[in-house]
Amino acid sequence: MVVLCLALTAGFAPLASAQEQPAFNEHAGTLPDGTAWLIRVPENWNGRLLRDLDFASNVSVASAVQRYDDLLGRGYAFAGLARHPLRLWQYDPQREILNLQAVQDIFTDLERAPDMVLQYGCSGGGLDSLASAEDYPDRIDGAAVLAAHTPVWIMSSFLDGWFAMQTLLGESYEAAGHGPASDLAIVGLPNAGAGGERSLDAIRASWMAAIETAGESPEGRARLALAFAIGQWSPWMVEGTELPDTADAGAMADMIVASALRIGGNVGGTSRLLFENAASGQQLSGNEGVDYAAFYQNAAPAMARTVEALYEQAGLDLQADIARINAAPRIAASDYARDFWAADGRTTTGDLQVPAIRIHMLGDWAIPYTLMEGYGALVQEQGTGDLYRQALVQGTGHCEFTAAESTAIVETLVERIETGAWPETSPEALNAAAEALETGSAPRFIEHGDWRVAAYNRPWVPAE
Repeated sequence: MVVLCLALTAGFAPLASAQEQPAFNEHAGTLPDGTAWLIRVPENWNGRLLRDLDFASNVSVASAVQRYDDLLGRGYAFAGLARHPLRLWQYDPQREILNLQAVQDIFTDLERAPDMVLQYGCSGGGLDSLASAEDYPDRIDGAAVLAAHTPVWIMSSFLDGWFAMQTLLGESYEAAGHGPASDLAIVGLPNAGAGGERSLDAIRASWMAAIETAGESPEGRARLALAFAIGQWSPWMVEGTELPDTADAGAMADMIVASALRIGGNVGGTSRLLFENAASGQQLSGNEGVDYAAFYQNAAPAMARTVEALYEQAGLDLQADIARINAAPRIAASDYARDFWAADGRTTTGDLQVPAIRIHMLGDWAIPYTLMEGYGALVQEQGTGDLYRQALVQGTGHCEFTAAESTAIVETLVERIETGAWPETSPEALNAAAEALETGSAPRFIEHGDWRVAAYNRPWVPAE
Protein backbone atom coordinates (compact mmCIF):
# COMPACT_ATOMS: atom_id res chain seq x y z
CA MET A 1 0.00 0.00 0.00
CA VAL A 2 1.21 3.52 -0.80
CA VAL A 3 0.40 6.16 1.78
CA LEU A 4 1.34 9.73 1.06
CA CYS A 5 2.07 12.56 3.47
CA LEU A 6 2.20 10.35 6.55
CA ALA A 7 2.58 12.15 9.85
CA LEU A 8 2.73 10.58 13.29
CA THR A 9 2.04 12.32 16.58
CA ALA A 10 1.37 11.14 20.07
CA GLY A 11 0.38 12.86 23.24
CA PHE A 12 -2.35 14.26 25.43
CA ALA A 13 -5.04 16.62 24.22
CA PRO A 14 -5.99 19.72 26.24
CA LEU A 15 -8.95 19.80 28.56
CA ALA A 16 -12.35 19.74 26.93
CA SER A 17 -15.09 22.02 28.19
CA ALA A 18 -16.01 20.21 31.39
CA GLN A 19 -13.84 17.14 31.55
CA GLU A 20 -10.39 16.08 30.51
CA GLN A 21 -10.17 14.71 27.01
CA PRO A 22 -8.99 11.09 26.93
CA ALA A 23 -5.32 10.46 26.27
CA PHE A 24 -4.60 8.96 22.86
CA ASN A 25 -2.00 8.23 20.23
CA GLU A 26 -2.65 9.88 16.88
CA HIS A 27 -1.64 9.15 13.30
CA ALA A 28 -2.54 11.31 10.30
CA GLY A 29 -1.87 11.33 6.59
CA THR A 30 -3.30 11.56 3.09
CA LEU A 31 -4.43 8.80 0.75
CA PRO A 32 -3.23 8.78 -2.87
CA ASP A 33 -6.48 10.35 -4.11
CA GLY A 34 -5.99 13.35 -1.81
CA THR A 35 -8.33 12.27 0.99
CA ALA A 36 -7.00 13.15 4.44
CA TRP A 37 -7.21 10.50 7.15
CA LEU A 38 -6.87 10.50 10.93
CA ILE A 39 -6.46 7.73 13.51
CA ARG A 40 -6.74 8.06 17.28
CA VAL A 41 -6.07 5.18 19.65
CA PRO A 42 -6.87 5.79 23.33
CA GLU A 43 -4.40 4.58 25.92
CA ASN A 44 -7.15 2.33 27.33
CA TRP A 45 -7.97 0.84 23.92
CA ASN A 46 -10.50 -1.97 24.22
CA GLY A 47 -9.57 -3.56 20.89
CA ARG A 48 -12.59 -2.10 19.08
CA LEU A 49 -12.20 0.22 16.09
CA LEU A 50 -14.81 2.67 14.83
CA ARG A 51 -14.43 3.62 11.16
CA ASP A 52 -15.98 7.02 10.43
CA LEU A 53 -16.19 8.87 7.12
CA ASP A 54 -16.04 12.26 8.85
CA PHE A 55 -13.66 11.67 11.76
CA ALA A 56 -10.81 13.75 10.31
CA SER A 57 -13.21 16.57 9.41
CA ASN A 58 -15.39 16.61 12.51
CA VAL A 59 -13.06 15.67 15.34
CA SER A 60 -12.88 19.34 16.37
CA VAL A 61 -16.43 20.34 15.43
CA ALA A 62 -18.35 21.37 18.54
CA SER A 63 -21.44 19.29 17.78
CA ALA A 64 -19.36 16.11 17.42
CA VAL A 65 -16.56 16.51 19.96
CA GLN A 66 -18.49 15.14 22.93
CA ARG A 67 -19.60 12.07 20.97
CA TYR A 68 -16.04 11.30 19.91
CA ASP A 69 -14.52 12.02 23.31
CA ASP A 70 -17.03 9.86 25.12
CA LEU A 71 -16.32 6.86 22.90
CA LEU A 72 -12.56 7.42 23.03
CA GLY A 73 -12.80 7.63 26.81
CA ARG A 74 -14.51 4.24 26.88
CA GLY A 75 -11.63 2.70 24.97
CA TYR A 76 -12.84 2.84 21.36
CA ALA A 77 -10.29 3.75 18.69
CA PHE A 78 -11.24 5.80 15.63
CA ALA A 79 -10.00 5.69 12.06
CA GLY A 80 -11.60 8.00 9.55
CA LEU A 81 -11.44 10.48 6.75
CA ALA A 82 -12.09 14.04 5.74
CA ARG A 83 -14.49 14.54 2.86
CA HIS A 84 -12.62 15.02 -0.39
CA PRO A 85 -12.32 18.69 -1.49
CA LEU A 86 -13.85 17.83 -4.88
CA ARG A 87 -16.76 15.91 -3.36
CA LEU A 88 -19.37 18.36 -4.69
CA TRP A 89 -18.42 17.36 -8.23
CA GLN A 90 -17.16 13.80 -7.70
CA TYR A 91 -19.28 12.32 -4.92
CA ASP A 92 -18.97 8.54 -4.77
CA PRO A 93 -19.85 6.67 -1.56
CA GLN A 94 -18.34 3.52 -3.06
CA ARG A 95 -14.95 5.21 -3.21
CA GLU A 96 -15.45 6.52 0.34
CA ILE A 97 -15.99 2.97 1.59
CA LEU A 98 -12.89 1.73 -0.21
CA ASN A 99 -10.94 4.60 1.35
CA LEU A 100 -12.26 3.61 4.78
CA GLN A 101 -10.98 0.12 4.12
CA ALA A 102 -7.60 1.61 3.19
CA VAL A 103 -7.36 3.56 6.45
CA GLN A 104 -8.38 0.39 8.31
CA ASP A 105 -5.38 -1.32 6.71
CA ILE A 106 -3.19 1.60 7.78
CA PHE A 107 -4.51 1.22 11.31
CA THR A 108 -3.55 -2.46 11.32
CA ASP A 109 -0.08 -1.65 9.98
CA LEU A 110 0.54 1.06 12.58
CA GLU A 111 -1.13 -0.55 15.59
CA ARG A 112 -2.50 -4.09 15.22
CA ALA A 113 -5.58 -5.78 13.81
CA PRO A 114 -8.63 -4.72 15.84
CA ASP A 115 -10.67 -7.33 17.68
CA MET A 116 -13.87 -5.74 16.39
CA VAL A 117 -14.53 -3.19 13.63
CA LEU A 118 -17.68 -1.09 13.60
CA GLN A 119 -18.61 1.24 10.76
CA TYR A 120 -19.90 4.44 12.37
CA GLY A 121 -21.13 7.51 10.56
CA CYS A 122 -23.69 10.25 10.10
CA SER A 123 -25.41 11.57 6.97
CA GLY A 124 -23.26 10.43 4.03
CA GLY A 125 -21.31 8.49 6.63
CA GLY A 126 -24.57 6.82 7.58
CA LEU A 127 -25.01 5.65 3.99
CA ASP A 128 -21.45 4.33 4.08
CA SER A 129 -22.36 2.44 7.24
CA LEU A 130 -25.44 0.80 5.74
CA ALA A 131 -23.74 0.05 2.43
CA SER A 132 -20.74 -1.45 4.22
CA ALA A 133 -23.07 -3.70 6.21
CA GLU A 134 -24.74 -4.85 2.99
CA ASP A 135 -22.00 -4.90 0.34
CA TYR A 136 -18.65 -5.00 2.21
CA PRO A 137 -19.39 -7.05 5.33
CA ASP A 138 -16.09 -8.93 5.33
CA ARG A 139 -14.27 -5.87 6.71
CA ILE A 140 -16.63 -4.96 9.56
CA ASP A 141 -18.57 -6.65 12.36
CA GLY A 142 -21.47 -4.21 12.51
CA ALA A 143 -22.70 -0.72 11.66
CA ALA A 144 -23.88 2.23 13.75
CA VAL A 145 -25.95 4.40 11.42
CA LEU A 146 -26.82 8.01 12.23
CA ALA A 147 -29.09 10.18 10.03
CA ALA A 148 -28.32 8.20 6.89
CA HIS A 149 -29.41 9.12 3.42
CA THR A 150 -29.72 6.89 0.37
CA PRO A 151 -29.19 8.97 -2.80
CA VAL A 152 -32.13 7.98 -5.02
CA TRP A 153 -34.43 7.74 -2.00
CA ILE A 154 -33.66 11.17 -0.58
CA MET A 155 -33.73 12.98 -3.90
CA SER A 156 -37.04 11.34 -4.80
CA SER A 157 -38.60 12.31 -1.46
CA PHE A 158 -37.36 15.85 -1.86
CA LEU A 159 -38.55 15.95 -5.47
CA ASP A 160 -42.10 15.10 -4.41
CA GLY A 161 -42.41 17.95 -1.93
CA TRP A 162 -40.66 20.48 -4.16
CA PHE A 163 -42.75 19.37 -7.14
CA ALA A 164 -45.91 19.96 -5.11
CA MET A 165 -44.68 23.41 -4.06
CA GLN A 166 -43.71 24.25 -7.65
CA THR A 167 -47.21 23.30 -8.84
CA LEU A 168 -49.17 25.02 -6.09
CA LEU A 169 -47.14 28.17 -5.32
CA GLY A 170 -46.49 29.45 -8.84
CA GLU A 171 -49.81 31.29 -9.10
CA SER A 172 -49.35 33.32 -5.92
CA TYR A 173 -45.70 33.96 -6.85
CA GLU A 174 -46.81 35.53 -10.12
CA ALA A 175 -49.71 37.41 -8.50
CA ALA A 176 -47.28 39.01 -6.03
CA GLY A 177 -45.27 40.37 -8.96
CA HIS A 178 -42.15 38.32 -8.31
CA GLY A 179 -41.92 37.00 -11.86
CA PRO A 180 -43.11 34.05 -13.94
CA ALA A 181 -43.78 30.72 -12.26
CA SER A 182 -41.05 29.24 -14.45
CA ASP A 183 -38.57 30.95 -12.11
CA LEU A 184 -39.24 28.14 -9.63
CA ALA A 185 -36.84 25.50 -10.94
CA ILE A 186 -36.23 22.33 -8.91
CA VAL A 187 -33.93 20.10 -11.00
CA GLY A 188 -31.09 20.58 -13.49
CA LEU A 189 -29.74 23.42 -11.37
CA PRO A 190 -26.82 25.53 -12.61
CA ASN A 191 -23.45 25.27 -10.89
CA ALA A 192 -19.76 25.68 -11.57
CA GLY A 193 -19.80 22.54 -13.69
CA ALA A 194 -22.84 23.36 -15.81
CA GLY A 195 -24.39 26.48 -17.24
CA GLY A 196 -27.93 27.77 -17.22
CA GLU A 197 -30.03 30.78 -18.06
CA ARG A 198 -30.30 31.82 -14.40
CA SER A 199 -27.84 31.61 -11.54
CA LEU A 200 -28.44 29.35 -8.59
CA ASP A 201 -28.60 32.42 -6.34
CA ALA A 202 -31.42 33.82 -8.49
CA ILE A 203 -33.35 30.55 -8.30
CA ARG A 204 -32.90 30.47 -4.53
CA ALA A 205 -34.15 34.05 -4.23
CA SER A 206 -37.23 33.19 -6.29
CA TRP A 207 -38.03 30.25 -4.06
CA MET A 208 -37.61 32.26 -0.88
CA ALA A 209 -40.01 34.86 -2.28
CA ALA A 210 -42.51 32.16 -3.22
CA ILE A 211 -42.38 30.61 0.25
CA GLU A 212 -42.63 33.96 2.03
CA THR A 213 -45.64 34.88 -0.10
CA ALA A 214 -47.31 31.55 0.60
CA GLY A 215 -46.75 31.96 4.31
CA GLU A 216 -48.75 35.18 4.34
CA SER A 217 -52.10 33.63 3.39
CA PRO A 218 -54.25 30.76 4.69
CA GLU A 219 -54.25 29.27 1.19
CA GLY A 220 -50.48 29.34 0.91
CA ARG A 221 -49.97 27.87 4.38
CA ALA A 222 -52.34 25.01 3.59
CA ARG A 223 -50.53 24.29 0.33
CA LEU A 224 -47.13 24.29 1.99
CA ALA A 225 -48.47 21.77 4.50
CA LEU A 226 -49.73 19.56 1.66
CA ALA A 227 -46.32 19.65 -0.02
CA PHE A 228 -44.62 18.61 3.23
CA ALA A 229 -47.13 15.77 3.70
CA ILE A 230 -46.66 14.48 0.15
CA GLY A 231 -42.87 14.65 0.48
CA GLN A 232 -43.10 12.91 3.87
CA TRP A 233 -41.00 15.67 5.40
CA SER A 234 -40.97 16.67 9.04
CA PRO A 235 -42.74 19.98 9.71
CA TRP A 236 -40.19 20.68 12.46
CA MET A 237 -36.85 21.63 10.92
CA VAL A 238 -35.78 24.78 12.73
CA GLU A 239 -33.07 24.44 15.34
CA GLY A 240 -33.80 25.92 18.75
CA THR A 241 -37.59 25.55 18.47
CA GLU A 242 -40.02 23.33 20.33
CA LEU A 243 -42.00 20.59 18.63
CA PRO A 244 -45.47 22.10 18.09
CA ASP A 245 -48.66 20.56 19.41
CA THR A 246 -49.89 18.43 16.52
CA ALA A 247 -53.49 19.18 17.51
CA ASP A 248 -52.90 22.92 16.96
CA ALA A 249 -53.13 23.42 13.19
CA GLY A 250 -52.09 27.06 13.48
CA ALA A 251 -48.92 26.23 15.39
CA MET A 252 -48.16 23.45 12.93
CA ALA A 253 -48.66 25.84 10.01
CA ASP A 254 -46.33 28.39 11.61
CA MET A 255 -43.66 25.72 11.98
CA ILE A 256 -44.13 24.45 8.43
CA VAL A 257 -43.64 27.96 7.04
CA ALA A 258 -40.54 28.44 9.19
CA SER A 259 -39.22 25.05 8.09
CA ALA A 260 -39.88 25.82 4.42
CA LEU A 261 -37.86 29.01 4.81
CA ARG A 262 -35.16 27.01 6.62
CA ILE A 263 -34.70 24.73 3.60
CA GLY A 264 -35.65 27.24 0.91
CA GLY A 265 -32.04 27.81 -0.07
CA ASN A 266 -31.56 24.08 -0.69
CA VAL A 267 -33.54 24.15 -3.92
CA GLY A 268 -34.85 20.76 -4.98
CA GLY A 269 -33.59 19.17 -1.77
CA THR A 270 -30.41 19.23 0.28
CA SER A 271 -27.30 18.50 -1.81
CA ARG A 272 -29.19 18.01 -5.08
CA LEU A 273 -26.25 19.45 -6.99
CA LEU A 274 -23.89 16.97 -5.35
CA PHE A 275 -26.08 14.02 -6.33
CA GLU A 276 -26.70 15.26 -9.87
CA ASN A 277 -23.02 16.03 -10.44
CA ALA A 278 -21.98 12.55 -9.32
CA ALA A 279 -23.59 10.98 -12.39
CA SER A 280 -22.30 13.56 -14.87
CA GLY A 281 -25.19 15.92 -14.19
CA GLN A 282 -27.87 13.36 -14.96
CA GLN A 283 -31.13 13.29 -13.03
CA LEU A 284 -31.41 10.52 -10.43
CA SER A 285 -34.96 11.33 -9.30
CA GLY A 286 -38.13 11.37 -11.33
CA ASN A 287 -41.89 11.16 -10.85
CA GLU A 288 -43.24 9.60 -14.01
CA GLY A 289 -46.14 7.33 -13.10
CA VAL A 290 -46.38 8.59 -9.51
CA ASP A 291 -49.89 8.92 -8.07
CA TYR A 292 -49.73 11.78 -5.61
CA ALA A 293 -53.19 10.97 -4.26
CA ALA A 294 -51.82 7.62 -3.11
CA PHE A 295 -48.70 9.30 -1.76
CA TYR A 296 -50.83 11.66 0.31
CA GLN A 297 -52.70 8.69 1.77
CA ASN A 298 -49.38 7.50 3.22
CA ALA A 299 -48.80 10.75 5.12
CA ALA A 300 -48.11 10.62 8.84
CA PRO A 301 -51.37 11.10 10.78
CA ALA A 302 -50.00 14.26 12.42
CA MET A 303 -49.46 15.78 8.98
CA ALA A 304 -52.72 14.58 7.43
CA ARG A 305 -54.73 16.14 10.28
CA THR A 306 -52.87 19.40 9.86
CA VAL A 307 -53.37 19.52 6.10
CA GLU A 308 -57.07 18.80 6.33
CA ALA A 309 -57.63 21.40 9.07
CA LEU A 310 -55.72 24.07 7.16
CA TYR A 311 -57.55 23.34 3.90
CA GLU A 312 -60.87 23.63 5.70
CA GLN A 313 -59.84 26.93 7.28
CA ALA A 314 -58.68 28.27 3.91
CA GLY A 315 -61.82 27.15 2.11
CA LEU A 316 -59.81 25.15 -0.43
CA ASP A 317 -60.59 21.83 -2.08
CA LEU A 318 -57.83 19.43 -1.02
CA GLN A 319 -58.61 16.83 -3.67
CA ALA A 320 -58.60 19.49 -6.38
CA ASP A 321 -55.10 20.57 -5.38
CA ILE A 322 -53.87 16.97 -5.33
CA ALA A 323 -55.37 16.58 -8.81
CA ARG A 324 -53.45 19.68 -9.93
CA ILE A 325 -50.22 18.11 -8.72
CA ASN A 326 -51.07 14.86 -10.49
CA ALA A 327 -51.80 16.76 -13.71
CA ALA A 328 -48.53 18.71 -13.74
CA PRO A 329 -45.85 17.78 -16.32
CA ARG A 330 -43.56 15.11 -14.92
CA ILE A 331 -39.81 14.78 -14.52
CA ALA A 332 -37.97 11.79 -15.94
CA ALA A 333 -35.10 10.08 -14.16
CA SER A 334 -32.02 9.26 -16.21
CA ASP A 335 -31.25 5.59 -16.80
CA TYR A 336 -27.59 6.57 -16.81
CA ALA A 337 -27.91 8.11 -13.34
CA ARG A 338 -29.89 5.17 -11.99
CA ASP A 339 -27.26 2.75 -13.32
CA PHE A 340 -24.55 4.77 -11.57
CA TRP A 341 -26.39 4.76 -8.24
CA ALA A 342 -27.24 1.05 -8.50
CA ALA A 343 -23.62 0.00 -7.92
CA ASP A 344 -22.42 -1.51 -4.64
CA GLY A 345 -21.87 1.12 -1.98
CA ARG A 346 -24.05 3.73 -3.70
CA THR A 347 -27.48 2.56 -2.57
CA THR A 348 -29.11 0.24 -0.05
CA THR A 349 -31.28 -2.82 -0.59
CA GLY A 350 -31.99 -4.04 2.95
CA ASP A 351 -29.85 -7.14 2.40
CA LEU A 352 -27.84 -6.79 5.61
CA GLN A 353 -25.00 -9.21 6.25
CA VAL A 354 -23.93 -7.93 9.69
CA PRO A 355 -25.90 -6.22 12.49
CA ALA A 356 -26.83 -2.56 12.09
CA ILE A 357 -28.61 -0.07 14.33
CA ARG A 358 -29.94 3.18 12.89
CA ILE A 359 -31.18 6.41 14.49
CA HIS A 360 -32.63 9.57 13.00
CA MET A 361 -33.87 12.91 14.32
CA LEU A 362 -37.51 13.76 13.79
CA GLY A 363 -36.53 17.37 13.04
CA ASP A 364 -33.66 16.68 10.63
CA TRP A 365 -33.81 19.42 7.97
CA ALA A 366 -31.30 17.74 5.65
CA ILE A 367 -32.65 14.17 5.44
CA PRO A 368 -36.31 13.26 6.06
CA TYR A 369 -36.70 10.90 9.01
CA THR A 370 -39.09 8.82 6.91
CA LEU A 371 -36.19 7.29 4.96
CA MET A 372 -35.45 5.31 8.11
CA GLU A 373 -39.02 3.98 8.15
CA GLY A 374 -38.65 2.88 4.55
CA TYR A 375 -35.46 1.00 5.29
CA GLY A 376 -37.05 -0.72 8.26
CA ALA A 377 -39.77 -2.06 5.98
CA LEU A 378 -37.19 -3.11 3.39
CA VAL A 379 -35.14 -5.24 5.77
CA GLN A 380 -38.30 -7.07 6.76
CA GLU A 381 -39.03 -7.77 3.10
CA GLN A 382 -35.47 -9.05 2.66
CA GLY A 383 -35.72 -11.28 5.72
CA THR A 384 -32.84 -9.54 7.51
CA GLY A 385 -34.87 -7.93 10.27
CA ASP A 386 -33.04 -9.85 13.00
CA LEU A 387 -29.88 -7.97 12.05
CA TYR A 388 -31.51 -4.54 12.28
CA ARG A 389 -32.88 -2.13 14.86
CA GLN A 390 -33.84 1.56 14.58
CA ALA A 391 -34.95 4.41 16.82
CA LEU A 392 -36.34 7.93 16.43
CA VAL A 393 -34.88 10.89 18.32
CA GLN A 394 -36.86 14.00 19.27
CA GLY A 395 -34.50 16.72 18.15
CA THR A 396 -33.77 19.23 15.41
CA GLY A 397 -30.65 19.79 13.36
CA HIS A 398 -28.62 17.42 11.24
CA CYS A 399 -26.28 14.98 12.99
CA GLU A 400 -26.83 16.82 16.27
CA PHE A 401 -27.01 13.63 18.31
CA THR A 402 -25.88 13.68 21.92
CA ALA A 403 -23.06 11.57 23.30
CA ALA A 404 -25.68 9.63 25.27
CA GLU A 405 -27.54 8.68 22.08
CA SER A 406 -24.40 7.89 20.09
CA THR A 407 -22.69 5.77 22.73
CA ALA A 408 -25.92 3.97 23.60
CA ILE A 409 -26.36 2.64 20.08
CA VAL A 410 -22.68 1.68 19.79
CA GLU A 411 -22.85 -0.27 23.05
CA THR A 412 -26.15 -1.84 21.96
CA LEU A 413 -24.54 -2.92 18.70
CA VAL A 414 -21.54 -4.41 20.52
CA GLU A 415 -23.87 -6.47 22.72
CA ARG A 416 -25.67 -7.78 19.63
CA ILE A 417 -22.36 -8.77 18.02
CA GLU A 418 -20.96 -10.42 21.14
CA THR A 419 -24.09 -12.27 22.27
CA GLY A 420 -25.96 -12.85 19.03
CA ALA A 421 -29.09 -11.23 20.49
CA TRP A 422 -30.27 -7.64 20.64
CA PRO A 423 -30.92 -6.13 24.05
CA GLU A 424 -34.24 -4.33 24.46
CA THR A 425 -34.28 -1.37 22.02
CA SER A 426 -37.58 0.33 22.82
CA PRO A 427 -37.27 4.10 23.37
CA GLU A 428 -37.66 3.55 27.11
CA ALA A 429 -34.92 0.92 27.18
CA LEU A 430 -32.55 2.98 25.04
CA ASN A 431 -33.13 6.07 27.18
CA ALA A 432 -32.45 4.08 30.34
CA ALA A 433 -29.30 2.54 28.89
CA ALA A 434 -28.10 5.93 27.68
CA GLU A 435 -28.72 7.60 31.04
CA ALA A 436 -26.80 4.83 32.80
CA LEU A 437 -23.74 5.71 30.72
CA GLU A 438 -23.49 9.08 32.54
CA THR A 439 -22.19 10.94 29.50
CA GLY A 440 -23.25 14.34 30.78
CA SER A 441 -25.84 14.60 27.99
CA ALA A 442 -29.47 13.60 27.67
CA PRO A 443 -31.01 10.91 25.44
CA ARG A 444 -34.22 11.75 23.55
CA PHE A 445 -35.46 8.49 22.05
CA ILE A 446 -39.22 8.50 21.35
CA GLU A 447 -41.96 6.35 19.86
CA HIS A 448 -42.96 7.20 16.30
CA GLY A 449 -46.60 7.63 17.32
CA ASP A 450 -48.45 9.93 14.92
CA TRP A 451 -45.22 10.62 13.05
CA ARG A 452 -45.15 7.12 11.56
CA VAL A 453 -46.11 7.14 7.88
CA ALA A 454 -48.41 4.44 6.52
CA ALA A 455 -45.62 3.52 4.10
CA TYR A 456 -42.51 5.27 2.88
CA ASN A 457 -43.30 6.48 -0.63
CA ARG A 458 -39.93 6.26 -2.30
CA PRO A 459 -37.97 3.05 -1.68
CA TRP A 460 -35.81 2.16 -4.66
CA VAL A 461 -34.07 -1.16 -5.15
CA PRO A 462 -32.18 -1.61 -8.43
CA ALA A 463 -33.40 -4.35 -10.72
CA GLU A 464 -31.16 -7.39 -10.63
